[in-house]
Amino acid sequence: MTLAHPSVSRRTAIQAGTVGLLGLGLEHLAPLRADTRHSAKSVIYIFLSGGLAQQDSFDLKPDAPELFRGEFKPIATKTTGIRICEHLPMLAARSDKWSLVRSLTHPSNDHSLGHHIMLTGQSKAPVGFDPSKPKPSDHPSLAAIAGAVLPPRNNLPPAIVLPDRIVHNSGRVIPGQFAGVMGRHRDPWFLEASAFEPRAYGAFPEYEFDHQQRTLPKKRTSFTLPNLSLPEGVDGTRFDSRLNILKQIDDQRKSLDSETSADDAIVASRANAVSLLTNQRVRSAFDLNRANPKDLDRYGRNAFGWSLLMAARLVEAGVSLVQVNLGNNETWDTHGNAFPHLKDKLFPPTDKSLSALLDDLSERGLLDSTLIVMAGEFGRTPKISTLPAHYKLPGRDHWGAVQSLWLAGGGVKGGRVIGSSDAKGGYPATDPQTPENFAATIYHALGLPKTAAWSDAENRPHFLYHGDPIRGLS
Repeated sequence: MTLAHPSVSRRTAIQAGTVGLLGLGLEHLAPLRADTRHSAKSVIYIFLSGGLAQQDSFDLKPDAPELFRGEFKPIATKTTGIRICEHLPMLAARSDKWSLVRSLTHPSNDHSLGHHIMLTGQSKAPVGFDPSKPKPSDHPSLAAIAGAVLPPRNNLPPAIVLPDRIVHNSGRVIPGQFAGVMGRHRDPWFLEASAFEPRAYGAFPEYEFDHQQRTLPKKRTSFTLPNLSLPEGVDGTRFDSRLNILKQIDDQRKSLDSETSADDAIVASRANAVSLLTNQRVRSAFDLNRANPKDLDRYGRNAFGWSLLMAARLVEAGVSLVQVNLGNNETWDTHGNAFPHLKDKLFPPTDKSLSALLDDLSERGLLDSTLIVMAGEFGRTPKISTLPAHYKLPGRDHWGAVQSLWLAGGGVKGGRVIGSSDAKGGYPATDPQTPENFAATIYHALGLPKTAAWSDAENRPHFLYHGDPIRGLS
């Protein structure tokens, strides 16, 4: 069913997508400008909050001294010369479908600023940056920009974040996830399906764990799925009628208030909310209870598997950018007990669900048009450390100087390695890449040209690109 300029209440919109920060405010924003005359392309951005250790995953250093190399052994992949962690065997068997950048670097070792850098694609902190909370002066996130400058497909939001906002275990919301200077009404859509639990991390229920190995609270067993059904007794005709009434009210309000001439963003947000109610393919993407049991088994019946399965279905339905927070805040923050937790809790569901995503999109003919990228806010220190007051076993600390970036699909040739780190995995040795290059790679994959920009209330253009796409991937 196609609806022309539908209007729906904020309450209904939030119910439609379980959206925590929909952003239907009345702030003025001049029309966004972008040349998007490209074929439909998509991006799935898998974000590993906490920071994946490059030396223990995709850039092992078996010849480094024991204090640096860690416990894991490298294994051969399908591609001659590329070796990765022994606990990622399914990905190793599919190396012809993915490539690595082993030289991504930025200047921060701080969780909050690292999140802001890697979620916005800008290395420099904004003026007035506050690591304790998001601020209106923050840079806009990649998801917010994609949602603003890309046209909707199938009347759906161009960008969605799932299955949760990134929240610190203290309850503090991490900056960098939102629209910042673009205004609250440009915050991306958050489909919050994963209940917040400050002491539990990982791919619940089967891989849930605590970093300090404390007793866990009652385990989360499933996603809290969005309520996408229409109210009881409301069929399509009655729903259209309700929308028409709301539209008349909005028209009357606009005729009384000349300051609301820039309400196109509100109309678009309401249209997206209605689409989530009425688009059967989207409702199917969210309804894991109706998912094919073979798909659930293939991806894994856990939070990582559910998240990537939903991402695949949303891309198929027409969402341009899906950000998947693979594990709530600090899930990958392996200061201690790192090796057993990576081996037993984090790598198994990641290996399985990411391999399933590759296979699924390939079989559906979507991999060539869908770029998949995976990164965290930073890497981990080259030297193994111990914090005996908190952890029984060793781990690694925060390290912005280098991390490994994993990419597949969207024109990326498989079996390639761009750049390298030094002998201990501490700094780029060749071809350093920045978050600006990373963001440009995403924008390019979405079909956005270098002239793409959004305009603020004073009609000043803010261009998207602050670097060039990473070379050598295609």
